[in-house]
Amino acid sequence: MDRESFERLVARVVDDLPEEFLLRLENIDIVVEDRPTPDQLLHLELEHGETLLGLYEGVPRTERGWHYGLVPPDKITIFQRSIEAKCRYGGNISAEIQRVVKHEIAHHFGISDARLRQIEEDDD
Repeated sequence: MDRESFERLVARVVDDLPEEFLLRLENIDIVVEDRPTPDQLLHLELEHGETLLGLYEGVPRTERGWHYGLVPPDKITIFQRSIEAKCRYGGNISAEIQRVVKHEIAHHFGISDARLRQIEEDDD
């Protein structure tokens, strides 16, 4: 898939979020890159064979206090080639983009990976 089409899918997921979440997405950039950089992977604890599909870098809203100000935007990166590789054999790219974008936005709101796994298990 070309980058522009992929970015449109990401933008559509963000635009389709409930207004209560959109209004609280403050000081954040959402970007698409091919794959994670070595620096992005450096401090992560990925399990063997795990591929990074998205990454939140910033200060979650739950940790922002009176001292939070004049800081660069938080950043959510969605990794196009990683998602495409995961979906290569019958996966739905649109559904995976939706899952990854919402997962990373949840981190912006202070929800941990452990809690997200618990929520996902409860939904199954």
